[in-house]
Amino acid sequence: MPSEEELFASVDALLNEEPHLPPPAERARLREAAGITQARLATALKTTTQSVKNWENGRSEPKSPRLDAYQRLLNGWAAKYPAPGAVSASPTVPDAFTAPAASEVETADAPQPVDVPGAGPARPTTRPGVTSRRPVPQKAARPAADPRFPHGPLAVLDGDGSAYGTGGIVLDCPATSVVELVEWTLRESGLGAPRLHRNGKDSDPLIVLTAAAAVKLGLPERLEGHVQRRSLRLPEDHPVVKQVVKAKWRLTQRGFGPWARIYRKVQGRERQCVQLAILSWDALDERSWPGVTEMEPAYVARVLGIYAQRVITPRGSTAVSGLELMTALRPPTRAVQDPQTGNWVPGHNPGSLGTEPMDPAPPEATPEHPVVVDSGWSGGFLNEEAYQWVRPVDLLSDEECTLPYAVGLDLNTAFLAAAARLVVGLSAPDHFRAPTFNPKIPGSWLVDLSHVEVDPRLPSPFTPDGTRPTGPAWYQTHTVAYAQELGYNVQPLEGYLRRETGAYLDPWHDRLKTAYVDTLADLGVTKDLDDRAFLAAMEQHKDADPALAAVLAAIKATVKGGIGKLRERPQGKKYQEGERWPALQRPTWRPDIRAAVISKARINMHRKLRNMATMTGLYPLAVLSDCVVYPSPGESPLDFLPYAASGKPQPGGFRLGPTPGLAKLEGVQSMLWAVDLMEQGYNPARHIKGGDAVLDEGE
Repeated sequence: MPSEEELFASVDALLNEEPHLPPPAERARLREAAGITQARLATALKTTTQSVKNWENGRSEPKSPRLDAYQRLLNGWAAKYPAPGAVSASPTVPDAFTAPAASEVETADAPQPVDVPGAGPARPTTRPGVTSRRPVPQKAARPAADPRFPHGPLAVLDGDGSAYGTGGIVLDCPATSVVELVEWTLRESGLGAPRLHRNGKDSDPLIVLTAAAAVKLGLPERLEGHVQRRSLRLPEDHPVVKQVVKAKWRLTQRGFGPWARIYRKVQGRERQCVQLAILSWDALDERSWPGVTEMEPAYVARVLGIYAQRVITPRGSTAVSGLELMTALRPPTRAVQDPQTGNWVPGHNPGSLGTEPMDPAPPEATPEHPVVVDSGWSGGFLNEEAYQWVRPVDLLSDEECTLPYAVGLDLNTAFLAAAARLVVGLSAPDHFRAPTFNPKIPGSWLVDLSHVEVDPRLPSPFTPDGTRPTGPAWYQTHTVAYAQELGYNVQPLEGYLRRETGAYLDPWHDRLKTAYVDTLADLGVTKDLDDRAFLAAMEQHKDADPALAAVLAAIKATVKGGIGKLRERPQGKKYQEGERWPALQRPTWRPDIRAAVISKARINMHRKLRNMATMTGLYPLAVLSDCVVYPSPGESPLDFLPYAASGKPQPGGFRLGPTPGLAKLEGVQSMLWAVDLMEQGYNPARHIKGGDAVLDEGE
């Protein structure tokens, strides 16, 4: 009979045995099923293509730590691409998961979910004895395909411990403190989202707390104070903050506010970070997320889940998320091989903004920026802002005054359309004296455009208020190029130009455009509608599905907020002029990129206004940001927009449609009402649209 020592030695040998890989042929099958070449796999595992070939034909085996990484990859592929004819085992589900796994067999008479574009299946049937406490919508964001995050990117935690995720799942969260919640989220919840770019990072899980959940975890139901609630934070001596610090977790410089980020330093390659959002602390601004805070937790999870699937897992306000999306799609670093050591180290990712902040040129900065204060700069600043213009009443014709209606047209995400194929500077600005203007070089130019003649019934394309320039001023490249387009000679006096350039915002534009168009399509506004059907669909789209309407509003806010946050101003009473504020430490503090987007959007608007005047003889009453008001004989844009004899819209002017840059009806008022407003000095576009002309610079 073997002794106890012999048995323990045998067991220890099993424990110390290296991981068991599938047969070589199965390794090759899994790689091919995933569509990965041997060369790409070799690059990922930091080895040679020949080594991968040897592993797949059985000539050799990888060694640790490469063995562990290879086995993890094969296990992930095996879950996605089971062998033909194999019976897939039910996935392991945490005890906290109270709804059935997606692979469980449904009964024949169970209702099947409807496949809706951009929406996932309805919530699965609950286990016996477990009933739903709240209605769950029929549409939901599709669950994450990544096996590392089986339960999607986020969950909404209610006071009874139910954590509502995407796809209708409900997890049972036993946490009674913030520290326990963080540990449960990282270890048991299965929440998170894969990276958006191969050189980027996975999205950290988001836990949204209802008011009841916040109170249960020891947090106040509301944050009260004399400043805006979104700017408030828990004091450092609050019991919850002390618990977090005692457990050796950290908070970011934002502290414990409506969007609290709790993390530990990265150990190896594993990130330990959880994002919290507290609904009763106004984490979801009503302007960006209309009606969401009043929804049931399951519906809040649906709204945020669709946004996370189509845009990004929220990490703050929509402005913050817009900026985070830029970085997620253009990561600052990538793995490069050190030629001396052969090791793989982080290196600059071409086309990105890098890891270090970059000071702007003095005319591109804000008056309180250190490059202005320290240098005593007094040479003026860029004034590339959106339009806020109203035509003087004395320039209205009698015929215009007799028209019965004033109709507002709003361009769909005009600033997003301006970001498409936009070449911006990626390097620091260089100063030049009397440079020759080149429309392909992004930068700021000191030039006199006061000699450019524009019809007085149109706003000047060079100033936000539409008035004619009176002398030399700083302009972004697109503004100066438009003067050339109009046939005028431009002779810059100075320039701050950038040698390294690129279309930095292209992937950002493409992802947000797809999200916007897909969400509109889910609301019934599709590209194949004719103009009349499009106007009818737009009139009803907000009532079709409040959750999707909220997602649409959030996408639009992400565009404006993200662009605005490229020039975030200092905040807080403690700030003193000339000091560097926290936003300046970001590589994405780039007022020149913001100016380029707004300049291009304003020029695009003026070009349409000029073309409309040429084709129809119509001139606008007012322009506010991306909204223009025209006098009209009828209540519809169809009564004055230019159409060809074939019935198709004339190119060059305003066209109706759901695509970014195309127009939609924004409002209709009496023409007498509009003229009365103009006589009082008001902008009719503001009253029709109900918005303002400032791109939100975010929290």
